[in-house]
Amino acid sequence: MDKPYVKQTIENQVGYIEFFHPAHNSLPGDVLVKLAETITEAGKNDAIKVIVLKSGGDRTFCAGASFNELININDEATGKVFFSGFANVINAMRKCPKFIIGRVQGKTVGGGVGLASATDYCMATKFAAIKLSELNIGIGPFVVGPAVQRKLGLSGMSQIAMDANTFYSAEWALNKGLFTQVFESTEALDEAVEIFAEKLCNYNPEAMAEMKKMFWKGTEDWDILLAERAAISGTLVLSEFTKETLKRFK
Repeated sequence: MDKPYVKQTIENQVGYIEFFHPAHNSLPGDVLVKLAETITEAGKNDAIKVIVLKSGGDRTFCAGASFNELININDEATGKVFFSGFANVINAMRKCPKFIIGRVQGKTVGGGVGLASATDYCMATKFAAIKLSELNIGIGPFVVGPAVQRKLGLSGMSQIAMDANTFYSAEWALNKGLFTQVFESTEALDEAVEIFAEKLCNYNPEAMAEMKKMFWKGTEDWDILLAERAAISGTLVLSEFTKETLKRFK
């Protein structure tokens, strides 16, 4: 359990895609590439009717981008590639013709909030507090912003983006529409996810694919938009402010 991975299993026509990293499920570039590829392939796999996105471990769903990689960015091109990692996963989720159910068992930060927001239906435990911490280090939630705003509205997204030190409770995220249900335990969450995902498998895949298009209407420009946003972050990460801030985390 100490090596990063992305793995997919299929049970009763549900494709479970799980990612893991020993550093609180933070996601370095190579794991993000694998995650985007796995989601895209699952979208084309006829054996899968519905996808569940989950992470390994117990208390943290995803701590966002890998700090170790962030600290080592020294030019704009590398910065853009780094921040494009989450953009590519969000776009893979957006374009996937199948419903993606999020299973969020614990705290989620930064890019992790973006992943949760890009699912079509997201279920969580009461431990799944969320935080957009990017402003803390002198950047902003530019890449994940559109996905988060789509779920929380501009007001909710602005609130957590500006209040970058605060974890907002799972209850708050439920009230804002990011989570559809919040459970007392991971066991209860897993049971509910399984029941809901398997129920969806009984429906017409064509109807679900058309519904998915309807849900994501107005996001057709995200390939370009998220690339532009990645470039903004890639520039900001080189600023004196951010470089100085990151030194404190070394």
